[in-house]
Amino acid sequence: MREREARLGRPRGAVGTAPHAVVLVLPGGGPGGRRGATAAAAAVPLARRLARAARDEPLVAHVVRYRSAATDTAPSESPPEDPAEALAHDAEWAVGEAVRRYGDVPVCLAGADIGGRAALRAAGHEAVSSVIALGPMLEDDGDPVRQLLGRHVLIVHGTDDARCDPELSFRFAERAKKVNADVCRFEVHTAGHGLRQHSFEVAALAQDFVLGTLCGRDLCRPLTDALAAPPPLGLRMPLAAGFGRTLRS
Repeated sequence: MREREARLGRPRGAVGTAPHAVVLVLPGGGPGGRRGATAAAAAVPLARRLARAARDEPLVAHVVRYRSAATDTAPSESPPEDPAEALAHDAEWAVGEAVRRYGDVPVCLAGADIGGRAALRAAGHEAVSSVIALGPMLEDDGDPVRQLLGRHVLIVHGTDDARCDPELSFRFAERAKKVNADVCRFEVHTAGHGLRQHSFEVAALAQDFVLGTLCGRDLCRPLTDALAAPPPLGLRMPLAAGFGRTLRS
């Protein structure tokens, strides 16, 4: 039976307690079908890792399940025609649902592929404190950036990504940096779409970013350097092989 409305996947992390922060993981692949289900399953390890990394911090993580493509109704209103807008609409709903469940808590939107684009677009919700976009599927300078004002933003992209052009995410980050200083972007050299060749390093960077922006921990040196560096340095920061193996795990 196909899902007909967006929903939050099962909570991971601070279950049974009142969390102080929430991470919403937005899969790639889009809504419905085998590809969407596979992408949702692939997002679970990141949600699990981020929840476990918080340890004593009351943080909960959910994978967002998008509306089925078959439905003609959204959780609260008619969906936009554009698939990217539809997923952003689901992401905004998910933030609102997290606030309804957990109260006034800071939220990090973490998305990959088209989910990364949805995370960036939905960042205007007042509860969103930070955004992670992994290999985001962006248009040629067609995506807005002003909704990122006041948020911490991390973009990670493989230099050999043949599906989602890394140069588009660089140009997006460049525009976003002009309205918000708290934007950084890392390049994973030789990595293709999905960043699978360096999944450990990418997950470690995302983990450090979440703990720093939601839980008040100190950010690692590469993140502080990237956020402080002027363009293009802070937007083409290389992610070193083996990163994170000496950090918290």
